[in-house]
Amino acid sequence: MEPIIVIQDRKTSKAAHQSRARRLASGLRALGLKPGDTFAIMLRNSEAFLESIDASRQVGTTYCPINWHFAAAEVGFLLGDSGARLLIVHADFWDRIQAVVPPSMLVLIVDEHPACTGQANAPLPYASWRDGFSESDQFADAPRGHMAYTSGTTGKPKGVVRHVFPPEIAADRKQAAQKLLQQTFGLAQGCRALLPAPIYHSAPSLFAQNALQMCDTFVVTDRFDPLEVLQLVQAYRIEVLYLVPIMYVRMLKLDQQLRQRYDLSSLRFIASTGAPCAPDIKRAMIEWLGPIVYETYASSEAGLITLLDSHQALAKPGSAGMPAGEAVIRIYDEDGSECAPGVAGYIYVRQPAYADFHYRNNPQARNDIDKDGLISLGDIGYLDDDGFLFVCDRKSDMVISGGVNIYPAEVEHQLLQYEGIADCAVIGVPDAEFGESLLAFVQPQAGQTLDTQAIASWLQARMAKFKVPRQFLIDAALPRDDSGKIYKRLLRDKYWAGHSRKV
Repeated sequence: MEPIIVIQDRKTSKAAHQSRARRLASGLRALGLKPGDTFAIMLRNSEAFLESIDASRQVGTTYCPINWHFAAAEVGFLLGDSGARLLIVHADFWDRIQAVVPPSMLVLIVDEHPACTGQANAPLPYASWRDGFSESDQFADAPRGHMAYTSGTTGKPKGVVRHVFPPEIAADRKQAAQKLLQQTFGLAQGCRALLPAPIYHSAPSLFAQNALQMCDTFVVTDRFDPLEVLQLVQAYRIEVLYLVPIMYVRMLKLDQQLRQRYDLSSLRFIASTGAPCAPDIKRAMIEWLGPIVYETYASSEAGLITLLDSHQALAKPGSAGMPAGEAVIRIYDEDGSECAPGVAGYIYVRQPAYADFHYRNNPQARNDIDKDGLISLGDIGYLDDDGFLFVCDRKSDMVISGGVNIYPAEVEHQLLQYEGIADCAVIGVPDAEFGESLLAFVQPQAGQTLDTQAIASWLQARMAKFKVPRQFLIDAALPRDDSGKIYKRLLRDKYWAGHSRKV
């Protein structure tokens, strides 16, 4: 059977996809893009997105995926900070963001947009621009991937720029990375895989990059629908499926008789990363589909660090797994001493299958998280006597809601610009479906009355909707430490009481 790619119900041969990607690669080179340069993608899961991934790989550029839910100001920051030379964007996003796109940036627009024709410096139609070039047969010596943006306590996103290995060890490290991907994502040469998650996220992007290279059948949906997933698994005899815990929850909500109508026997590996999975949800998935559910603790900076298979998940509920591949995990206390098994401290990790990285335009931030050649992103946990990692809490304020990283500092920065707000604190609280959701405590200025619905509407005009807290509480006296800083731990503790872990 000829290798195929299926997206949005459209089936195309892998050869035709690669032909289009090689034309796009020629176009990138014609623009002067070189290995290490960057272009931006603001697309739904689509043929254009997959072509951009493979073209980027061929040229040796990095691509910066932009979450299309972002508000214009957020998009403008990423376009500027990333150093992108080109933007590929879906037509229906253009009106929202055109004011923040630098005039010098070439824009390729996917699908039709009447207002973009016949204007000076107007975006160019993606497909016709791509097809104006011949296929390139030149491939970069060191293919790169995406430039993911993460944030932190400052609220300013930071671009993770992955280095490349020296030529003398590149082949060995490539082999180690492929072995790691097979362990953690289940991807193997000639397999059939399904990706129902948005590729603008880091882990789905990594999955897509490698599935395009390895799969004989690669199916991608433009949105997650639990019933559609079952239908596609049956129709294409899918072996490898990427999901996040919120997708587990929604699939388990389907009527059991409905679930049993579909033949899912082809599945051999369900990969999950991006958010911790509640033990009872994991158990329910294993009872339904068998011991084929795997979980990975990972980050854009560190890569894939642990692996927890189904048998281990049942024996060690709540664990994030053991080191995957050559990964190193150490736990350090406040004084920098290594913790004994069972003693919680700061989690430091390294994955030698990946080259080192730096934060774009912020080298000091990279140095700040380093210790003995390992990095920490603020998670707190411990290793048990058997070497299993348990993530207990998060020093940083980051919230993972539905598999999406949200940084409260970014939300707080916006809230403090709202007239009548003296101070605020945004925290993550337990959510049965999303794992965590945002709760904002807002302290009004003296004599001011605040309308929480008005605040939410105001925020939605300035940042992506998923970053807007689901709940707002007006609190005239937020708890503070001796230095006057808001004591978020006190705010969080009452919501997480009775939970085995705080993330």
